[in-house]
Amino acid sequence: MNGFFVILMLAGMNFSCAAQPDKNPGTDQVSRSDNVEVYYFHYTRRCLTCQAVETVSGEAVKELFGDRVPFLEINLDEEDGKDKAKELGISSQALLIVNGDKKINITNEGFLNARSNPAKLKQIISDHITPML
Repeated sequence: MNGFFVILMLAGMNFSCAAQPDKNPGTDQVSRSDNVEVYYFHYTRRCLTCQAVETVSGEAVKELFGDRVPFLEINLDEEDGKDKAKELGISSQALLIVNGDKKINITNEGFLNARSNPAKLKQIISDHITPML
């Protein structure tokens, strides 16, 4: 009887934890995978804030996740950049966390915090990527 109860309890726990939605409104549901990538899409000409978004985000990804999560900067003025943007549905500057077919757009957070509060941007990046790994 005790073995049956344990199996039933474990089955219920697995079922209830199987599909927890992302806690951040406006983002896709997060799935777990080792294929997490961070993309920073930009144009050739960039302001100080644009440069800070790239620097702070790149440093955060490298510092927090090392080689497990690549940080890819993509120039939208180059042909390869245009192709990648089209593939991911991007039409302008963007900071994206991609896990398979799931995309989390943190562009606004990047531009709001890269220069004024880089620690907050690093925390946002960590908060989104850590559950995926």
